[in-house]
Amino acid sequence: MDTIAVLLREPERLELSRVDIVAPGEADVVVDVDWSGISTGTERLLWEGRMPHFPGMGYPLVPGYESVGRIAMAGTQSGHREGDRVFVAGARCFSHVRGLFGAAAARLVVPGARATVIDSALGDRGILLALAATAQHALAAEGARLPELIIGHGVLGRLLARLAVAHGAPTPTVWERNPQRQEGAVGYHVCDPSEDSRNDYAAIYDASGDSALLPNLIARLAPGGEVVLAGFYSEPLTFPFVPAFMREARLRVAAEWQPADMQRVIEFLTEGRLSLNGLITHRECAQRAPAAYRTAFTDPNCLKMVLEWSANA
Repeated sequence: MDTIAVLLREPERLELSRVDIVAPGEADVVVDVDWSGISTGTERLLWEGRMPHFPGMGYPLVPGYESVGRIAMAGTQSGHREGDRVFVAGARCFSHVRGLFGAAAARLVVPGARATVIDSALGDRGILLALAATAQHALAAEGARLPELIIGHGVLGRLLARLAVAHGAPTPTVWERNPQRQEGAVGYHVCDPSEDSRNDYAAIYDASGDSALLPNLIARLAPGGEVVLAGFYSEPLTFPFVPAFMREARLRVAAEWQPADMQRVIEFLTEGRLSLNGLITHRECAQRAPAAYRTAFTDPNCLKMVLEWSANA
C-alpha cells in the first residue's frame, strides 16, 4: 500500500510525496483522511529546525497529529467497523520515512486503539480534539487549580479558557499582546498584559510557548501560587530564585493528553458545555500544503489551518 503524505525533507523544505505504508493487521484500521490540522507549536519547530531532541526525531518525516477521516477497512480485532468517523492523533505506518507524528497523509494505518470514534457533525472541527484534550489534561491533573490567568489567545489558550468555564471556574483572564488575536473570547476576558496590574493569581497557565515569560509570571503569583507550562518550549526555561522563594511558588509541566482527557472533552461537547466553533480560520487543499504550512506559521491572522484531503482519496 502507499499514500500521498506531507513530507518534511529538511527544515523549510516541505512537499507532497507518495510514500509506502505498512499492511494492516487484524488489530488495525485503515483510515481515509478527510482533514488534517497544522500545529503552530510542535510542527512549526520541526519546520524551522528548532525542535528539541524528541523520540523519533529526524528527517525526512511525515508531521501531523490532528487528522479526521473514515475507516475504510477494519481488522477483526480492531474494535471498529468500516464507515466510522474517527479522529487519529498520529501514525507510524510509513515504511521508509519517519512519522513524527505521522498523521498528515491521505491514508493511514493505525491500531484500532489509536482511532477515536467521533460525531460526524463535528466535520473538520474534529481536528481540534487533540488540542482540546491537551488543554483538558493540563486542567485535570491531581490537585490542579483551575486557571485564573491564561497566557496566549491562540487555539490552545482559547480552549483552556473555554474548558475552565465548562468546569465551572470563575471567569479567567487571558493575556494577548497581538491586537489581531484579542477578539473571539467566549465567556472570559482578554487584555494586553500592560492593562493588568493584578499580582495575586493563584494559578497561571502559559499557552504561549515563550520560555522568556516565566520570571514575569512568577512575579504575578499569589503566595503558594502555581505556574502551569501548557505550551511546548524550544529554549531552556530559567527564573530568578528569590521571587519564587518568597512566594513558595509551584511549577508544573503539563504533558501529553491521555484517553481519559479525550473522553472528557467529547462528553463536554455532547453536553453542549464546550464549543469548537470559531477556531479554524484557514482552509486549504492538501495539494497546496507547502503554501498552507507557510501561511500557518507566518500569518498572525491564522489561528488554525486545515488541509482538505478529499481530492487525494
